[in-house]
Amino acid sequence: MRIELPAKKKLVYEMSIPIRWGDMDAMGHLNNGTYFRYLETARIDWMSSLGVPTNAPEGEGMVIVNAFCNFYRQLEYPGNVLLKMYVSDPARTTFETWGTMARADAPDVVCAEGGATTIWIDYGKQKATTLPDWLRSLVSD
Repeated sequence: MRIELPAKKKLVYEMSIPIRWGDMDAMGHLNNGTYFRYLETARIDWMSSLGVPTNAPEGEGMVIVNAFCNFYRQLEYPGNVLLKMYVSDPARTTFETWGTMARADAPDVVCAEGGATTIWIDYGKQKATTLPDWLRSLVSD
């Protein structure tokens, strides 16, 4: 099953990730699990850039409740991946995150894209909580 990224989404973060030799699999291309790691890295770096602690199990923050990735073209070492992260569809406690991955030397050729439903939680209570106003504003169009 292929999940399509929505046409209406907001670009919130971009980063470049070097492809490491060890990220490759026996077939000579980026291991499928690494694509998910790259998407995770973008979400965490984005939150860190906003000043949200990402390593403390207290306060509030995000977790994901699902994730997917569509693979279109192989990514191979050496090179850098240009990852663009988007958001959409804020609800009371959730919003959607999306990412596209292209080689930095061919930024218009999407090699993979994925996403995750992100939920805002109170870490201490281990329960969903309302998106803070500052975040709702950021993830709204």
